Amino acid sequence: MQLDRYDRQILAALQEDGRLSNQDLAERIGLSPSPCLRRVRQLEESGLITGYRALVDAKALGLTLMALIHISMDQHTPERFKHFETQVAAIPEVLECLLITGQSADYQLKVVVRDMDAYQDLLLNRITRIKGVTGVHSSFVLRRVVDKAALPIGSA
Repeated sequence: MQLDRYDRQILAALQEDGRLSNQDLAERIGLSPSPCLRRVRQLEESGLITGYRALVDAKALGLTLMALIHISMDQHTPERFKHFETQVAAIPEVLECLLITGQSADYQLKVVVRDMDAYQDLLLNRITRIKGVTGVHSSFVLRRVVDKAALPIGSA
């Protein structure tokens, strides 16, 4: 899909505030409501807009410990990776799972838990028990320096 300046403005505005009404969005980007809504629907149908969600404060839920876990696998086969990815996707504490290169690890997980006891339980009773996991290296997040979900839209 070829994006023009209005499409880019729509994407930027909705990434900043996904709850904008169509009227407010149209006013913000300088279009009338009808063409604005049509453009939003086209962006959704094309797959550029994949969904809308609320951002929830982890600390307010008592989830105060965030860790990055590097996982090494015993075999580098599609079947082993698929099995690991299916298992890890079912763990609610896993916020992100990335297949990576350039490290001694195969995957990087971002997890959030209540405390160190919960982390130990997650690691020892769930993650390391996934078939094929041979190595685990954990790093704990002290502070989020940059924490954004919006992608850079750029200009036409």
